[in-house]
Amino acid sequence: MASTAAAFSSSFAPGSSCIARTYSSSTSTLSMKLYDWKRRTADESELNDVENTEFTFDNLRPAPGASKRKERKGRGISAGQGATCGFGMRGQKSRSGRPTRAGFEGGQQPLYRRLPKFVGRPTGPGHSKTTYNIIKLDALNGAAPGDTVNFESLLSSKAITKSKYGIHKIVVGSEEFTAKDITVQAHAFTKSARAAIESAGGTCQLVKRTTGEVITE
Repeated sequence: MASTAAAFSSSFAPGSSCIARTYSSSTSTLSMKLYDWKRRTADESELNDVENTEFTFDNLRPAPGASKRKERKGRGISAGQGATCGFGMRGQKSRSGRPTRAGFEGGQQPLYRRLPKFVGRPTGPGHSKTTYNIIKLDALNGAAPGDTVNFESLLSSKAITKSKYGIHKIVVGSEEFTAKDITVQAHAFTKSARAAIESAGGTCQLVKRTTGEVITE
């Protein structure tokens, strides 16, 4: 009995060979990326060969971990987001409905008021549209054949009034266009206005917005 106890105690003594054998075999060959357990056995050699593979709708797939299951809230405490659904028990942000307006930062100066505003460069939707000064074709009826008509000549002849826009567009008016053989210079023309001028023997010339020079086509 004593010899058995001595053998038992010697096998578990510090520095014994039994403990050494236990810790020496703790090596692992597992090499797996996060979230790729669904695809670790899939053969993707064709997809990795980009030069010889054509991607279609039937072989496209999301990257591992890109598609996750939808988080279900309010379905019990075991789900992790039950009861209060992560909004806490009290406070303004736990109430139903939108607690504050968009951009509100609790009373401090909000971001849209801290940033500087550039004069003449408004932001937001609706500010990328080009606004022209509209010149109708019936305003050109007073021009003589062979004349060159532009905004300055029409303004000097009092056929049109001054405009707050610096670029001008020729459009079809309500009255009939009667001018013949004139050269019209503007920043833009509608298709119907260009066709009416050219059918009357005239010429349409586009000019640059910055310098006013004629653009040669």
